[in-house]
Amino acid sequence: MFTRVRGRAVRVCLLVGVGCAVLMGCAGLLWKLHDMAAYVADGDPAEGSYAQDPGQADRAAAAVLEGPAREVPPREPRAAQGAGGPGGPTAGAQWRSGGWRPSDPLVARPAAAEPAIGALFSPGEDADQDHHCSGSVVHSPGGDLVATAAHCVYRGVLGFRTNLVFAPGYRDGTAPYGVWVPTRIDVDPRWIEDQDPDYDVAFLRMRRPGHAGERLEDATGAQTIRFGPRLPAPARVVGYPNATEYPVECFNTARAEGPAQLRLDCADVPDGTSGGPVLTDAHTLIGVVGGRDGGGDETTSYSSLFGDGVRAVYERAAAARQGVSAK
Repeated sequence: MFTRVRGRAVRVCLLVGVGCAVLMGCAGLLWKLHDMAAYVADGDPAEGSYAQDPGQADRAAAAVLEGPAREVPPREPRAAQGAGGPGGPTAGAQWRSGGWRPSDPLVARPAAAEPAIGALFSPGEDADQDHHCSGSVVHSPGGDLVATAAHCVYRGVLGFRTNLVFAPGYRDGTAPYGVWVPTRIDVDPRWIEDQDPDYDVAFLRMRRPGHAGERLEDATGAQTIRFGPRLPAPARVVGYPNATEYPVECFNTARAEGPAQLRLDCADVPDGTSGGPVLTDAHTLIGVVGGRDGGGDETTSYSSLFGDGVRAVYERAAAARQGVSAK
Protein backbone atom coordinates (compact mmCIF):
# COMPACT_ATOMS: atom_id res chain seq x y z
CA MET A 1 0.00 0.00 0.00
CA PHE A 2 2.77 2.39 0.91
CA THR A 3 4.55 1.67 -2.37
CA ARG A 4 1.37 2.20 -4.42
CA VAL A 5 0.55 5.51 -2.71
CA ARG A 6 4.12 6.70 -3.07
CA GLY A 7 4.06 5.80 -6.78
CA ARG A 8 0.87 7.80 -7.27
CA ALA A 9 2.37 10.73 -5.40
CA VAL A 10 5.43 10.64 -7.62
CA ARG A 11 3.26 10.61 -10.76
CA VAL A 12 1.15 13.48 -9.45
CA CYS A 13 4.30 15.49 -8.67
CA LEU A 14 5.65 14.79 -12.13
CA LEU A 15 2.40 15.87 -13.77
CA VAL A 16 2.31 19.03 -11.68
CA GLY A 17 5.92 19.73 -12.57
CA VAL A 18 5.28 19.24 -16.28
CA GLY A 19 2.22 21.45 -16.06
CA CYS A 20 4.17 24.19 -14.32
CA ALA A 21 6.92 23.95 -16.92
CA VAL A 22 4.38 24.25 -19.73
CA LEU A 23 2.74 27.23 -18.06
CA MET A 24 6.11 28.90 -17.53
CA GLY A 25 7.01 28.24 -21.15
CA CYS A 26 3.73 29.71 -22.34
CA ALA A 27 4.22 32.72 -20.08
CA GLY A 28 7.70 33.22 -21.49
CA LEU A 29 6.39 32.97 -25.05
CA LEU A 30 3.60 35.45 -24.32
CA TRP A 31 6.11 37.84 -22.76
CA LYS A 32 8.37 37.54 -25.84
CA LEU A 33 5.39 38.21 -28.13
CA HIS A 34 4.50 41.20 -25.98
CA ASP A 35 8.05 42.54 -26.43
CA MET A 36 7.89 41.99 -30.19
CA ALA A 37 4.50 43.69 -30.42
CA ALA A 38 6.02 46.87 -28.99
CA TYR A 39 8.14 47.21 -32.15
CA VAL A 40 5.66 46.49 -34.95
CA ALA A 41 2.82 48.34 -36.70
CA ASP A 42 0.13 47.49 -39.24
CA GLY A 43 0.83 50.25 -41.75
CA ASP A 44 -1.31 49.83 -44.87
CA PRO A 45 -1.45 46.08 -45.65
CA ALA A 46 -3.52 46.60 -48.80
CA GLU A 47 -0.81 48.74 -50.37
CA GLY A 48 2.11 47.13 -48.58
CA SER A 49 3.46 50.36 -47.08
CA TYR A 50 4.31 51.78 -43.68
CA ALA A 51 5.22 55.37 -42.77
CA GLN A 52 7.68 55.33 -39.88
CA ASP A 53 6.98 57.42 -36.78
CA PRO A 54 9.91 59.91 -36.66
CA GLY A 55 10.26 59.91 -32.89
CA GLN A 56 10.34 56.13 -32.67
CA ALA A 57 12.91 55.99 -35.49
CA ASP A 58 15.12 58.56 -33.77
CA ARG A 59 15.03 56.56 -30.54
CA ALA A 60 16.07 53.42 -32.44
CA ALA A 61 19.02 55.24 -34.01
CA ALA A 62 20.11 56.58 -30.63
CA ALA A 63 19.92 53.09 -29.13
CA VAL A 64 22.22 51.71 -31.85
CA LEU A 65 24.73 54.52 -31.31
CA GLU A 66 24.61 53.99 -27.55
CA GLY A 67 25.09 50.26 -27.98
CA PRO A 68 26.58 48.20 -30.81
CA ALA A 69 27.79 50.93 -33.20
CA ARG A 70 29.60 54.24 -33.17
CA GLU A 71 30.00 56.82 -35.90
CA VAL A 72 33.55 57.33 -37.18
CA PRO A 73 34.82 59.07 -40.32
CA PRO A 74 35.64 56.73 -43.23
CA ARG A 75 39.32 55.90 -43.58
CA GLU A 76 39.28 56.66 -47.31
CA PRO A 77 37.14 58.84 -49.55
CA ARG A 78 34.25 56.86 -50.94
CA ALA A 79 35.43 57.16 -54.54
CA ALA A 80 38.74 55.51 -53.65
CA GLN A 81 37.17 52.40 -52.21
CA GLY A 82 36.93 49.31 -54.38
CA ALA A 83 34.01 47.06 -55.20
CA GLY A 84 34.60 43.46 -54.28
CA GLY A 85 37.35 41.56 -52.55
CA PRO A 86 39.89 39.08 -53.88
CA GLY A 87 38.72 37.71 -57.19
CA GLY A 88 36.36 40.64 -57.71
CA PRO A 89 36.57 43.01 -60.67
CA THR A 90 36.95 46.74 -60.52
CA ALA A 91 34.02 49.12 -60.71
CA GLY A 92 32.41 49.31 -64.13
CA ALA A 93 33.64 45.90 -65.30
CA GLN A 94 31.41 43.90 -67.64
CA TRP A 95 31.55 40.46 -66.07
CA ARG A 96 30.22 38.54 -69.07
CA SER A 97 33.21 39.65 -71.12
CA GLY A 98 35.75 38.52 -68.54
CA GLY A 99 37.59 39.81 -65.49
CA TRP A 100 35.51 37.59 -63.21
CA ARG A 101 35.90 34.14 -61.72
CA PRO A 102 33.94 32.06 -59.19
CA SER A 103 35.21 31.62 -55.66
CA ASP A 104 37.48 28.60 -55.22
CA PRO A 105 36.36 26.81 -53.15
CA LEU A 106 32.71 27.85 -53.29
CA VAL A 107 32.68 29.06 -49.70
CA ALA A 108 31.91 32.58 -48.47
CA ARG A 109 34.88 34.42 -47.03
CA PRO A 110 35.41 37.71 -45.19
CA ALA A 111 35.09 40.78 -47.37
CA ALA A 112 36.01 44.43 -47.16
CA ALA A 113 33.23 46.71 -45.95
CA GLU A 114 31.68 48.78 -48.76
CA PRO A 115 29.89 52.12 -48.42
CA ALA A 116 26.70 51.08 -50.22
CA ILE A 117 26.26 47.77 -48.35
CA GLY A 118 25.41 47.63 -44.68
CA ALA A 119 23.85 45.91 -41.69
CA LEU A 120 20.28 46.25 -40.43
CA PHE A 121 19.77 46.59 -36.67
CA SER A 122 16.61 46.36 -34.55
CA PRO A 123 17.38 47.69 -31.05
CA GLY A 124 14.95 46.79 -28.28
CA GLU A 125 13.62 43.76 -26.48
CA ASP A 126 12.26 42.02 -29.56
CA ALA A 127 14.71 39.09 -29.86
CA ASP A 128 16.73 40.84 -32.60
CA GLN A 129 18.66 43.52 -30.76
CA ASP A 130 21.86 43.34 -32.84
CA HIS A 131 22.23 43.32 -36.60
CA HIS A 132 20.03 40.58 -38.00
CA CYS A 133 19.85 41.36 -41.72
CA SER A 134 21.71 43.15 -44.51
CA GLY A 135 20.82 45.70 -47.16
CA SER A 136 22.25 47.82 -49.95
CA VAL A 137 21.73 51.34 -51.26
CA VAL A 138 20.03 51.27 -54.66
CA HIS A 139 19.93 54.20 -57.06
CA SER A 140 16.69 56.20 -57.11
CA PRO A 141 15.63 59.75 -58.06
CA GLY A 142 15.47 60.72 -54.39
CA GLY A 143 18.82 59.14 -53.55
CA ASP A 144 17.41 57.55 -50.40
CA LEU A 145 16.47 53.91 -51.09
CA VAL A 146 17.77 50.72 -49.49
CA ALA A 147 16.88 47.28 -50.86
CA THR A 148 16.55 44.32 -48.52
CA ALA A 149 14.36 41.25 -47.96
CA ALA A 150 10.71 41.68 -46.99
CA HIS A 151 11.11 39.14 -44.17
CA CYS A 152 13.70 41.49 -42.62
CA VAL A 153 11.18 44.33 -42.26
CA TYR A 154 7.79 42.61 -41.90
CA ARG A 155 7.26 40.09 -39.08
CA GLY A 156 4.54 37.77 -40.36
CA VAL A 157 1.20 38.34 -38.60
CA LEU A 158 2.76 40.97 -36.31
CA GLY A 159 3.41 43.66 -38.93
CA PHE A 160 6.13 46.08 -40.00
CA ARG A 161 9.18 46.53 -37.80
CA THR A 162 9.28 50.02 -36.30
CA ASN A 163 12.83 49.88 -34.90
CA LEU A 164 14.98 49.42 -38.01
CA VAL A 165 18.37 51.13 -38.31
CA PHE A 166 20.73 50.83 -41.30
CA ALA A 167 24.50 51.23 -40.92
CA PRO A 168 26.14 51.41 -44.38
CA GLY A 169 29.78 50.33 -44.54
CA TYR A 170 29.49 48.80 -41.06
CA ARG A 171 32.48 46.90 -39.68
CA ASP A 172 33.75 46.06 -36.20
CA GLY A 173 31.26 48.28 -34.40
CA THR A 174 31.87 51.36 -36.56
CA ALA A 175 29.42 53.19 -38.82
CA PRO A 176 31.60 55.39 -41.04
CA TYR A 177 28.64 56.79 -43.00
CA GLY A 178 26.36 57.25 -40.01
CA VAL A 179 23.17 55.42 -39.09
CA TRP A 180 19.99 55.84 -41.09
CA VAL A 181 16.34 55.11 -40.34
CA PRO A 182 13.31 54.53 -42.58
CA THR A 183 10.77 57.19 -43.32
CA ARG A 184 8.76 54.64 -45.26
CA ILE A 185 8.86 50.89 -45.98
CA ASP A 186 7.38 49.28 -49.10
CA VAL A 187 6.75 45.59 -49.78
CA ASP A 188 4.46 43.68 -52.12
CA PRO A 189 0.98 43.15 -50.60
CA ARG A 190 1.28 39.51 -51.63
CA TRP A 191 4.13 39.17 -49.15
CA ILE A 192 1.94 40.58 -46.38
CA GLU A 193 -0.95 38.30 -47.30
CA ASP A 194 0.85 34.98 -46.91
CA GLN A 195 4.63 35.57 -47.02
CA ASP A 196 4.86 34.33 -50.61
CA PRO A 197 8.62 33.70 -51.17
CA ASP A 198 8.31 35.01 -54.74
CA TYR A 199 7.84 38.53 -53.29
CA ASP A 200 10.45 38.61 -50.53
CA VAL A 201 11.84 42.06 -51.42
CA ALA A 202 11.48 45.42 -49.66
CA PHE A 203 12.56 49.00 -50.28
CA LEU A 204 13.20 51.47 -47.45
CA ARG A 205 13.31 55.25 -47.85
CA MET A 206 15.93 56.55 -45.44
CA ARG A 207 16.99 59.65 -43.56
CA ARG A 208 19.85 60.35 -41.17
CA PRO A 209 18.66 61.65 -37.79
CA GLY A 210 20.20 65.02 -36.95
CA HIS A 211 21.34 65.62 -40.54
CA ALA A 212 18.36 67.20 -42.29
CA GLY A 213 18.67 67.24 -46.06
CA GLU A 214 21.56 64.77 -46.29
CA ARG A 215 20.97 62.13 -48.97
CA LEU A 216 22.08 58.57 -48.39
CA GLU A 217 23.22 58.02 -51.97
CA ASP A 218 25.43 61.12 -51.83
CA ALA A 219 27.22 59.69 -48.82
CA THR A 220 27.60 56.07 -49.95
CA GLY A 221 27.02 55.76 -53.68
CA ALA A 222 24.49 53.19 -54.88
CA GLN A 223 23.92 50.00 -56.81
CA THR A 224 22.05 50.17 -60.11
CA ILE A 225 18.99 47.94 -60.06
CA ARG A 226 18.21 45.65 -63.01
CA PHE A 227 14.78 44.12 -63.57
CA GLY A 228 14.36 40.97 -65.64
CA PRO A 229 18.06 40.06 -65.48
CA ARG A 230 19.39 37.73 -68.15
CA LEU A 231 20.29 34.45 -66.44
CA PRO A 232 22.57 32.65 -65.96
CA ALA A 233 24.84 35.54 -64.99
CA PRO A 234 28.16 35.89 -63.15
CA ALA A 235 27.28 37.17 -59.69
CA ARG A 236 28.46 37.98 -56.21
CA VAL A 237 26.49 37.69 -52.96
CA VAL A 238 27.38 39.86 -49.94
CA GLY A 239 25.96 40.04 -46.43
CA TYR A 240 26.57 40.40 -42.71
CA PRO A 241 26.27 37.14 -40.72
CA ASN A 242 24.63 37.53 -37.31
CA ALA A 243 27.73 36.21 -35.59
CA THR A 244 30.34 38.48 -37.24
CA GLU A 245 31.11 42.18 -37.30
CA TYR A 246 32.18 42.14 -40.94
CA PRO A 247 30.60 41.14 -44.25
CA VAL A 248 31.23 37.94 -46.19
CA GLU A 249 31.08 37.42 -49.95
CA CYS A 250 31.06 34.67 -52.55
CA PHE A 251 31.26 34.65 -56.36
CA ASN A 252 29.44 32.15 -58.56
CA THR A 253 26.97 31.96 -61.43
CA ALA A 254 23.43 33.05 -60.58
CA ARG A 255 20.81 30.84 -62.21
CA ALA A 256 17.04 30.75 -62.45
CA GLU A 257 15.29 28.41 -60.03
CA GLY A 258 11.84 28.04 -61.52
CA PRO A 259 9.90 31.01 -62.89
CA ALA A 260 10.27 33.37 -59.91
CA GLN A 261 13.47 32.55 -58.01
CA LEU A 262 17.20 33.14 -58.49
CA ARG A 263 19.80 30.83 -56.93
CA LEU A 264 23.52 31.12 -56.28
CA ASP A 265 25.33 28.05 -54.96
CA CYS A 266 27.89 28.85 -52.28
CA ALA A 267 28.44 27.49 -48.77
CA ASP A 268 28.61 29.41 -45.48
CA VAL A 269 26.24 32.29 -46.26
CA PRO A 270 24.46 32.15 -42.88
CA ASP A 271 21.64 33.89 -40.99
CA GLY A 272 22.05 37.66 -41.04
CA THR A 273 22.95 37.81 -44.72
CA SER A 274 19.24 37.96 -45.60
CA GLY A 275 18.59 41.10 -47.60
CA GLY A 276 22.19 41.29 -48.75
CA PRO A 277 22.72 42.10 -52.42
CA VAL A 278 23.24 39.70 -55.31
CA LEU A 279 25.33 41.74 -57.76
CA THR A 280 26.59 41.42 -61.30
CA ASP A 281 28.91 43.77 -63.20
CA ALA A 282 30.29 44.94 -59.84
CA HIS A 283 27.46 47.35 -58.97
CA THR A 284 24.30 46.00 -60.64
CA LEU A 285 21.69 44.63 -58.24
CA ILE A 286 19.80 41.58 -59.56
CA GLY A 287 18.59 40.09 -56.26
CA VAL A 288 18.57 40.18 -52.47
CA VAL A 289 19.09 37.14 -50.26
CA GLY A 290 15.64 35.87 -49.39
CA GLY A 291 12.80 34.12 -51.16
CA ARG A 292 12.79 30.33 -51.08
CA ASP A 293 13.49 28.76 -47.66
CA GLY A 294 13.94 32.22 -46.14
CA GLY A 295 17.02 32.83 -48.28
CA GLY A 296 18.58 29.39 -48.61
CA ASP A 297 20.43 26.68 -46.75
CA GLU A 298 24.02 25.66 -46.01
CA THR A 299 25.04 25.56 -49.68
CA THR A 300 22.63 27.78 -51.65
CA SER A 301 21.35 31.36 -51.50
CA TYR A 302 18.06 32.35 -53.12
CA SER A 303 16.39 35.59 -54.13
CA SER A 304 12.96 36.46 -55.43
CA LEU A 305 13.45 37.17 -59.12
CA PHE A 306 13.45 40.88 -59.95
CA GLY A 307 10.47 40.85 -62.30
CA ASP A 308 7.45 43.10 -62.79
CA GLY A 309 6.25 42.68 -59.19
CA VAL A 310 9.52 43.91 -57.70
CA ARG A 311 9.68 46.70 -60.29
CA ALA A 312 6.23 47.90 -59.16
CA VAL A 313 7.30 48.02 -55.51
CA TYR A 314 10.50 49.87 -56.41
CA GLU A 315 8.63 52.44 -58.49
CA ARG A 316 6.08 52.97 -55.72
CA ALA A 317 8.85 53.46 -53.15
CA ALA A 318 10.84 55.77 -55.42
CA ALA A 319 7.84 57.92 -56.32
CA ALA A 320 6.25 58.24 -52.87
CA ARG A 321 6.66 61.61 -51.20
CA GLN A 322 3.90 61.36 -48.62
CA GLY A 323 3.84 58.09 -46.66
CA VAL A 324 0.80 56.33 -45.27
CA SER A 325 -0.06 56.76 -41.64
CA ALA A 326 0.88 54.09 -39.15
CA LYS A 327 -2.09 52.36 -37.57
